[in-house]
Amino acid sequence: MKKMTKVILIVCACMIAALALLFVVWVIMSPGTIRQYTEEKSLSEKFVMDVNGAPNGFFINGKNTDNPVLLFVSSGPGTDDYMLTDKYVDMNLEEDFTVVYWDYRNMGIAYDKSYDVTQITLENIMKDVQTVTEYLKERFSKEKIYLMGFSGGTTIALRAAAEHPENYIALIDMAQSVTNSFERDTYMYNFMKKVFTERSDKASLKKLEASVKQLGDGNVKCDSWIDYVDLLHHAGGGTILNQTEFEGIVLPILFCKCYTVKEKLNYVPAMKKYRTTPFYQEVLEKDFDFRNDIPELQIPAYFISGETDYNCPWELVQDYCEKLKAPDKAFYLVPNSAHSPLWENPEVTCAIMREIKEKTRDE
Repeated sequence: MKKMTKVILIVCACMIAALALLFVVWVIMSPGTIRQYTEEKSLSEKFVMDVNGAPNGFFINGKNTDNPVLLFVSSGPGTDDYMLTDKYVDMNLEEDFTVVYWDYRNMGIAYDKSYDVTQITLENIMKDVQTVTEYLKERFSKEKIYLMGFSGGTTIALRAAAEHPENYIALIDMAQSVTNSFERDTYMYNFMKKVFTERSDKASLKKLEASVKQLGDGNVKCDSWIDYVDLLHHAGGGTILNQTEFEGIVLPILFCKCYTVKEKLNYVPAMKKYRTTPFYQEVLEKDFDFRNDIPELQIPAYFISGETDYNCPWELVQDYCEKLKAPDKAFYLVPNSAHSPLWENPEVTCAIMREIKEKTRDE
């Protein structure tokens, strides 16, 4: 018995030592540094600053500050995306733009658990967009900048482009959120049902049917968005093509260099806290359809989607683009990508961005 106890103690000690070693390695792998460059006019910054009384975070990458400025509005809402830029090293948008990845109030690296989340409202965030825009215009001596939203961030970018077109050269939205109606849910459902049927995945088909309400005429409405998106990842149409949430989101967060350990530990609490804010309720929990709500823009508008993106179904984005009134507009469907074509297929997507830059040069 004593011998057995000794063996158990040795095994436990080894396990504790191994876990401690893994933690030390993880800390070493989490310096919180971002891309660096050697070019004379390059810029690489990461910082948090006060914007209208709230903490806001910024990652700025650019190889030449004479390039146009691109304000990149994070997804979610409330989800920082720089870890994807950290992971996908072939994504070189900073060669053509000074890219400003913006963590809006109290999200991402700007998260403060003591911050009053009742101040995170649509009105306040729209004020923040303009304050940040003016800051960037002044700092980089630009009359106008480019505005790019990603996924949930498109709900902010689109509104900003509609409210203050004088500030922007063009709107470029990736994975545009068009509506939260049954149309979105039905496109998702049909995609997942087709994939799971082809795989003969009866368990996922059963979960899929249990996750929706049948509305008739082949239309459905999901009961739980979180469960629905989890199924979508298993079907291959989520954040990263053919990757689960763990593979496409969790692992990049854990192993990226751009966040410190504290920032990594805060990532999920910050994201979850955003779901309790007035902003989240005002933007995503109320019925909306931008085809009706914002049918016209005064600046060029360009939309980029992955060919298997059913988080924000690309068919709805294409339909919105066709119906939108704008001085110039285009819809781009990127192959071999789902929800995040900028990182999944950077060669094609960055070429699209260069094309947009060239066609709007005189704006």
